[in-house]
Amino acid sequence: MPGKMVIPYGKQSISRADIEAVRRAIEGPFITQGPKVKEFEDALQAYTGAKYAVVVSSGTAALHIAAIAAGIKPGREAITSAITFVASANCVLYAGGKPVFADVLEDSVNIDPADMEKKIRKKTCALIPVHFAGRPADLEHIRRIARRNKLIVIEDAAHALGAEYKGRRIGCCEHSDMTIFSFHPVKSITTGEGGAVTTNSKELYKRLLLLRNHGITRDIAHPEGEWQYEMRELGYNYRITDIQCALGLSQLRRLDGFIKRREKIAETYTRELSGIDGLKLPGAGELGKSAWHIYVIRVRTGRKNVFDRLRGAGINVNVHYIPVYTQPFYRSAGYKNVSCPVAEKYYSQAITLPIFPEMKEKEIKYVVKALKGALGVH
Repeated sequence: MPGKMVIPYGKQSISRADIEAVRRAIEGPFITQGPKVKEFEDALQAYTGAKYAVVVSSGTAALHIAAIAAGIKPGREAITSAITFVASANCVLYAGGKPVFADVLEDSVNIDPADMEKKIRKKTCALIPVHFAGRPADLEHIRRIARRNKLIVIEDAAHALGAEYKGRRIGCCEHSDMTIFSFHPVKSITTGEGGAVTTNSKELYKRLLLLRNHGITRDIAHPEGEWQYEMRELGYNYRITDIQCALGLSQLRRLDGFIKRREKIAETYTRELSGIDGLKLPGAGELGKSAWHIYVIRVRTGRKNVFDRLRGAGINVNVHYIPVYTQPFYRSAGYKNVSCPVAEKYYSQAITLPIFPEMKEKEIKYVVKALKGALGVH
């Protein structure tokens, strides 16, 4: 088509200041396990309001060590959302447990607390709610369920750095035991690859540090000498580099601006697309401020045709997400009879439109025009 653009659904925003921060880290005496790691952790603590933060090599690594710290192991179960990236459930398998899938709410696509509660059994040890698209889940409700049943709560906030729940930033862990973040390039900020766990528990914090670094500690007094270290449990090499943390620190200073720009793009989409028959738009969230990680529309009929036409126009729309339990691995692992009707209906209609901080006004207009054309609206 004439004037065709190519627009990703999401991408990083890297400034000269970010590049300079990385350059200084590379030229410094440490490129891994140096001071920038702790600086980044301290900055995340200050931003979220949590007492502790542990940064790791990816959001998936964050989920994995959080799952182990939560006591997920063989013979235990953890409940998470049917609509999420596979890592939210896979982390339970990595720890030896069994993921159980709860349905989602029609409007927010966040986990349905009532369905979650119905699926609690004696084997359940943790709840893993996902802040879908950056929109806060109902944390107070989920926390009440957890307390009644003596369960650990791990917030999967891979989409939600910069979001707020009832006036407090996601990651403060007011209503949870741990919160995980992802710093993949399409997320709120990026370190290339990277992630973090925040918590207010000193006990969990110490265990997370061990799990990040092979289960090893050097915080010991040993008569043989200062070179001694102890491996206290089976941990992992989930360390993150000073180079990545230098980028993370620089990006974190820009986070509020990134969120404001995402909000602006979302507002434009909502204004320009409101009132179109057969099209459902996402809400901003009644429980707090969304981070607007993704902007998902729902097309009641002809989703594939609309998707294909947008892709044909150079707009790299996506679908977030296929219900996890329908994946071939999970089907073959005993989930053939699992069904979450609201999740399945949502999936059959969902299309993710592009949204990222450096998205230009002409690109937004192009997406709106192409979508209206695909829907037969003029």
